[in-house]
Amino acid sequence: MKKVLKIVAFIFGGIVILALGGVLYLNTTFPKVSPAPKITISATPEMIERGKYLANHVVGCMDCHSTRDWTKFAGPMISGTEGKGGEEFQNIVIEFPGELTARNITPFNLKNWTDGEIYRAITAGVTKDGRALFPLMPYPNFAHMDPEDIKAVIAYLRTLAEIETPNYPYADLNFPLNLIVKTIPQDVATPGSRPDPTDTVKYGEYLVTIAGCADCHTPREKGDPIPGMSFAGGMEFKTTTSNDIIRSANITQDHETGIGLWTEDVFLGKFKTYRDSSWHNKPVKPGEVNTVMPWLF
Repeated sequence: MKKVLKIVAFIFGGIVILALGGVLYLNTTFPKVSPAPKITISATPEMIERGKYLANHVVGCMDCHSTRDWTKFAGPMISGTEGKGGEEFQNIVIEFPGELTARNITPFNLKNWTDGEIYRAITAGVTKDGRALFPLMPYPNFAHMDPEDIKAVIAYLRTLAEIETPNYPYADLNFPLNLIVKTIPQDVATPGSRPDPTDTVKYGEYLVTIAGCADCHTPREKGDPIPGMSFAGGMEFKTTTSNDIIRSANITQDHETGIGLWTEDVFLGKFKTYRDSSWHNKPVKPGEVNTVMPWLF
């Protein structure tokens, strides 16, 4: 009996040593990316304007890094909070694997970051001090952006009003995701190139990729997209006012549940509807269904 206990203790001890060694390896080796590039952006009015368009209407910087009023339809951004951070995503996403708060991306927090460090965070998911970002910050998508578009976003962020906030914590993720996340950032060998807008299919693909449409409109299992279900909808979110579950729509070409029978005018009209000012401050009472789709951005 004693011999059996010794063997069990030996095996258990070996497992513990291997586990500790694995944790030490992950913590000391990852994220494994190159140093931040040494770039200095010479901003022009045109570059800043392009960055403003992208940050506010395409890549979602202001969507996630500002304060939104979830007592109103689509959670409109509260004026004067552009880039201040503080949004707690565990209050929005169903079964979020831990706690995550959007960081402050105004010059208050980024003033000591170089342009290259911001560029690396956007495209490779690594912070100034070498932390791995959780890919809810969709850097795998941003990695496909044209470098000039990334620089335009950075130029625009530098123009935001400096808003002082507490030092929001980085992600507090559940085990083992808190270790796995360190292995996700990677260098990008071939950055994307912005297509000619006249090539509507290629340009549309570019915008859909960097906007992360698939991230919300693709169902997942254990955090991974279900193969063959891209853009099929069904990802679950909850409203912060009533905890109702809402699901993203099917935006594939399916004729019954998707948008396959929509004309271009119908598609564009869906977005133009929310330009009407009557939607911008529409109250949503407790118990009424809201939406996380950023219609107002």
